[in-house]
Amino acid sequence: MIEVVTATRLTKSEFWSRSALGISLRRLGDDSRLVARPTFENRRSLPEIYNAGISAADGNAILIFVHDDVWIDDYFVADRIIEGLRAQDVIGVAGNRRRVPGQPAWAFVDTQFTWDMAHLSGAIAHGTHPFGRISFFGPAPAQCELLDGVFLAAKAAALKEKDVRFDPVFDFHLYDMDFCRTARQRGLRLGTWPICLTHQSAGKFGAPEWTTKYRAYLEKWER
Repeated sequence: MIEVVTATRLTKSEFWSRSALGISLRRLGDDSRLVARPTFENRRSLPEIYNAGISAADGNAILIFVHDDVWIDDYFVADRIIEGLRAQDVIGVAGNRRRVPGQPAWAFVDTQFTWDMAHLSGAIAHGTHPFGRISFFGPAPAQCELLDGVFLAAKAAALKEKDVRFDPVFDFHLYDMDFCRTARQRGLRLGTWPICLTHQSAGKFGAPEWTTKYRAYLEKWER
């Protein structure tokens, strides 16, 4: 079973009829391996929702943590995830093969948001509609230190065994950086895997709420 854990501010009917993820999951409805676990009309942090998904999951389950504004363009997504998790404990669609001190996000090396292109891996499309314009970051699959939190898939058993969770301090920003560092610290293998997605958002790097969480991240990890 592959459980799709997501949070949305939309109502149940709005999620299934209007959201990129809801429409994508309806399209993939014939694949019985995919089981949706959305939290509707959500006002809690992403880590709270994701941690509840980990706690409730059967030990044999695979978990997908994904934003509700993601189009799943790949109708072989279940097979891709199963293949990827034979090679890694946690996979994503984009990531960085290294980590440097003070890094503010998986793709950047400093707070001027300088791209770390020589060390990036994976690809993702962006746009309001499916099959958006593709951003290629680097060869994938690849072993990584950091992954983009827009889409993460993991073995529930691995997360439970190593006691890896999302930190609720990082409600909507930096939660992916913190999660990846915790996973690596506890011996889990992270990597990118080729999965076709389109994300409707480009993120809010540098916004006041992001800056607050970045400071908290630096305080927690000390660098």
